[in-house]
Amino acid sequence: MPAYLPPSLRAALVIAAVLCGAAAPTVDRRVAGTLVMENIPPTPPALAESLLGYENVRIALFDDWLADGSMLVSTRFGQTTQVHRVAFPGGARTQLTFYNEPIAAAIARPGKPDEFAFMRDAGGSEYFQIYLARLNGAAIALTEPETRNQSPIFARDGALLAWSCVPRGHADYDIYLARPDAPSDRRVVYHGSGEVDPLAFSPDHKTLVFQHEISAASQKLFLLDIPSGRVKEINPSREEIAYELQTSLPVFTRDGRGLILASNQGAETKRLVRYDVATGAITPVTPTAGWDVEAFDLSPDGKTLAYAMNVDGLSTVYTRPLAGGTAHEISGLPQGVLESLKFSPDSKRLAINMQGPTFPLDIWTAEPATGRLSRWTYSETGGLDTGAFVGATLVHYPSFDKRQIPAFLYEPAGKTGKHPVIIDIHGGPEAQARPLFTPTLQYWVNALGAAVITPNVRGSDGYGRTFLSLDNGLKRQDAVHDIGALLDWIGTRPELDSTRIVVSGGSYGGFMTLSVYATYGDRLAGAYDIVGMSNLVTFLEHTEAYRRDLRRVEYGDERDPALRKFMEATAPLNNTEKMTKPLFVVAGRNDPRVPYTEGEQLIAKVRAQGGDVWYMLANDEGHGFRKKANRDAQRAAEILWFKKAFGQ
Repeated sequence: MPAYLPPSLRAALVIAAVLCGAAAPTVDRRVAGTLVMENIPPTPPALAESLLGYENVRIALFDDWLADGSMLVSTRFGQTTQVHRVAFPGGARTQLTFYNEPIAAAIARPGKPDEFAFMRDAGGSEYFQIYLARLNGAAIALTEPETRNQSPIFARDGALLAWSCVPRGHADYDIYLARPDAPSDRRVVYHGSGEVDPLAFSPDHKTLVFQHEISAASQKLFLLDIPSGRVKEINPSREEIAYELQTSLPVFTRDGRGLILASNQGAETKRLVRYDVATGAITPVTPTAGWDVEAFDLSPDGKTLAYAMNVDGLSTVYTRPLAGGTAHEISGLPQGVLESLKFSPDSKRLAINMQGPTFPLDIWTAEPATGRLSRWTYSETGGLDTGAFVGATLVHYPSFDKRQIPAFLYEPAGKTGKHPVIIDIHGGPEAQARPLFTPTLQYWVNALGAAVITPNVRGSDGYGRTFLSLDNGLKRQDAVHDIGALLDWIGTRPELDSTRIVVSGGSYGGFMTLSVYATYGDRLAGAYDIVGMSNLVTFLEHTEAYRRDLRRVEYGDERDPALRKFMEATAPLNNTEKMTKPLFVVAGRNDPRVPYTEGEQLIAKVRAQGGDVWYMLANDEGHGFRKKANRDAQRAAEILWFKKAFGQ
């Protein structure tokens, strides 16, 4: 079946289904602003009122320290997330950017207390442009239209900016270098193959560390001598090594002789190591542990190392002298999940961005010299009673091969009887379900009375390289069977209603949702797919070129006959017989990762066999909704759909 089904072909499928005896589906289609909605009823005023608080929870995302010791913080006060400045602990968030489109990332320009760079796209296309802005003044574009730009980094004194760039429709990135004060003089310093990203400048600006992304489980690092263009691989090895951390980049020691980076070489999990630039020698900085180092930073004076460990989904932050000595845990932080760590320019304070299941993302600072902890932001929770937020319980359940699968369970408080269940599957696939603050989840639990389970099926990050690879290629269905085992486990819990289970997820989590629906549809009450793939073959053939090879490493190469046969045989699109319960599909027309046609081709087939499908398409969004009005509409529709699926 083609990736896109025009209306005429969709109609032909429906007619064919009717001739074969299936009931013709009725589609109630309406348009509200940029949203196209099919079979979704209007939102009752009482539901809109009950959602208001949850829809107005805010977060404070730490972007960077400005040179004067104030912070760049991203938060939303209107329709989209914008950059703000916070001058001191508890200070006001002063808005710096004012766009209809959200800001994707912001970094401060060293040595310039009133300048920063930020990334912004249009309509969720992810073709980001990079801009240089002042605290008061217009932003200047540093990049060219019709290109995707990412990973901007400044040299230590702010005189140079490096980033990676790929033209529309191309697969190979180049690394650019520019003086921010003269962006028209930008030049390519390295022509890459596949995805390459700059990571760090040496203190003398002559060397640039960059990364070649092979997959989530494998990256290669290189040193680029900028004057000569010569490239040297760091730690060449036949072993697959993961260096990448979500928010932390390698950092040079102050003298430029060493490079501190994360690595899982010779181990299941990541630790910190020191790479000697002259000799290539690698020495451990932190011991090998059963859990990953998830973030780190080195103070600008080169004396203090900070790092965080991800222990079964929860974060613990430590500091220690780089030269050696005892690591000390930072005390007084709430128990939760770290977003980022960053030392202030004067090396005296460490910014710690954290959240937990009962509190939104906020920023604290710790002073390693004194142990003093200060809170910089106090994010609003929409007027909700924070005491009613439910925490997460870590559970493990046995899968088909006796492997224990970790999951977080959120249960309604003070409610009797059997709870309906929402199994919410993370994306990635190399991500990890962690106990984050999610207003949507809190509404599901508190207002719907549903228990929510967020499993970390095989292929999830955070549990070692072996676990990460257990769903690759022809082993993809094993992750689906992990959810089958979860269905069995739910049946053993007296407080959970095994007759009212809905599975949901976004992106790869959407693919998993549809795969579980295709496999276990007779045991589900419905499936909720957000920007998910319905067939890995059509997905790989139509995802943007700059992503295709990276995804082939994870999912398999659809050009290989054996893998293609497996993908087609297991595709949810080709296994819709059990899709007889309610289905809700959400998509963004500008999605560069998972084209919206992945959802539409499934919708056409399920409806042709008489299935009940709700559909929401945003014409101004991409891979997930980022504009508040669209998210609000999605939240209201999903609650109505859950109530229908649960028979409430």
